[in-house]
Amino acid sequence: MALLERVLARPLGPDAVTAAHLPDHAVRWAEGQAFPLIVPEPGAEAPGVLLRGLSETDVARLDFYEGGFAYDLREVEVTTATGPVAARVYFPTDDRWQPGAPWDLADWEARWGAMTLSAAEEVMLRFGRDSAAEMQRILPFFRARGWARDLAATPAPQTLRSPKTMADVDLLRFHPGYDGFFRVKSFDLRFRRFDGDWSAPFRRESFIAFDAALVLPYDPVNDLVLLIEQLRFGPIHRGDPAPWVLEPVAGLVDAGEHPADTARREAGEEAGIILGDLEPMTRVYASPGYTTEFFHCYLGLCDLSGVGRAEGGLDSENEDIRRHVLSFDAAMALVDSGEVNAAPLAMMLLWLARRRDALRRPG
Repeated sequence: MALLERVLARPLGPDAVTAAHLPDHAVRWAEGQAFPLIVPEPGAEAPGVLLRGLSETDVARLDFYEGGFAYDLREVEVTTATGPVAARVYFPTDDRWQPGAPWDLADWEARWGAMTLSAAEEVMLRFGRDSAAEMQRILPFFRARGWARDLAATPAPQTLRSPKTMADVDLLRFHPGYDGFFRVKSFDLRFRRFDGDWSAPFRRESFIAFDAALVLPYDPVNDLVLLIEQLRFGPIHRGDPAPWVLEPVAGLVDAGEHPADTARREAGEEAGIILGDLEPMTRVYASPGYTTEFFHCYLGLCDLSGVGRAEGGLDSENEDIRRHVLSFDAAMALVDSGEVNAAPLAMMLLWLARRRDALRRPG
């Protein structure tokens, strides 16, 4: 119900929803995805609800949301407690999603409910502005941003920090911001000060980004590290005349993906290597004063012997990436000279400097 109300942008009354079943169909997980699909299955019954009293706007909003999954309405007959009823049900328009295991509502709510509600909010902000086809393209990013909120649910330790929580923050009002691949939220807030009093209300903006997994590939036997180099847009708009930057391997954490799995995937896509053991480094905000961007950092142990400079990246993501394999000392010299000017890479190399001797020690 919460998802329906978010999509429709209104509450549903007690008489608006009736239990119904679709004969000779089943609800299955879309294989590898966080949502269900309805498929023909003789003898089965797909459970669902029948919505009554929908306006044209309601249907248009549902079409827009379901269109983001490449679903469309078909005329069917469903069964209810009072008998068969003509209805329309959303089905996949093509075969991009393959049916998986039987779908379970309680399981979906526990695993994906919060992420789905967050993504639906972003989708419906674009109703009347973008097409359903555009939603198909960018829905995975909305879901990734929702997944980041799930990953954020467990905070870092509060041993030196104060025990204050979000109960000590009062978000008073949201203002129009920007909603694209990234989001900018404008809001008024007040917070409980360290002296116990509430602050005066004030306005701020936040850049709503994603969680990312970063990995520094390291060969402890040969004392080699792998860095990547690519064009970056921040230096362009800062006015840096040399906007190609040395960085660790990195990528956005997809919805439902463990950050360590992201690190392994990106090592193959960006650097063309297979990682062995992953050593967790740090879990940190990139710049907590204004952005939600969060880094899950790993050291990726691997064999870099015979791995030289090469170009790679995914054409579908407009990536043009050069990899560099160099000694640890050479990499640290780049930190000292300032040629390494991306904070995550400098941080990860300095982390490795503390652990390097233990990693290289036999046994």
